[in-house]
Amino acid sequence: MSAVESKLAGNDLGSRSFYQFIRFLVVSVCRTYCRMSVTGQANIPTTGPFILAPIHRSYIDTPIASGCTRRRMRFMGKDSMWKRQPLNWMLSALGAFPVTRGSADREAILRSIQVLKSGEPLVLFPEGERKSGPIVQPLLDGAAYVACKAGVSIIPVGIGGSERVMGKGAKFIYPKKLVVIIGKPISVPDSVDGRMPRAAVKEVTAQLYEQLQKLFDEAQAKAGYPAK
Repeated sequence: MSAVESKLAGNDLGSRSFYQFIRFLVVSVCRTYCRMSVTGQANIPTTGPFILAPIHRSYIDTPIASGCTRRRMRFMGKDSMWKRQPLNWMLSALGAFPVTRGSADREAILRSIQVLKSGEPLVLFPEGERKSGPIVQPLLDGAAYVACKAGVSIIPVGIGGSERVMGKGAKFIYPKKLVVIIGKPISVPDSVDGRMPRAAVKEVTAQLYEQLQKLFDEAQAKAGYPAK
């Protein structure tokens, strides 16, 4: 197994135990310090791959995503972060896998599909980089495309309050209320001769957008945000 394949797999018992330990700490802090509540966990499969697609308003959305399920989630990370020990082992243990910064999207897509084909769940933020405000920004087609190519469902997640907890430019985590609502899985159509029509990908993206806005509105309201 190559170094990259090893980073993509990260299946050893020690790394999984480390992930569960860190997940326990993160979830405990979020539940006590930020009064985080999570609903809809029954919508997450207990086995098999899927894409978790959360709203993205804060750096803490990534650890929040790990609190949606006890299963280890996988995340993308810049490959430059893997250059030193023990950081590279820690990143892989925490579910991250490397993608070359500045490379074509094709590399990220291929590695994402590889993770899903190995049977593991993956977190992709369909808005791309962190955004701001109560309106879901136009989604990239990446999450829908990867889901269609891998033949897995997408699970939308609304996260209310994370922008107040740690928004863009914030240097501290504030004890504001967090509300996480996990939506029902969005199924993808079957491919035709191994190909997925662009229109089908666009349709999945449109469904994802609609569900994300609905879940985001609900989570924001429960977290005490004013209506948009």
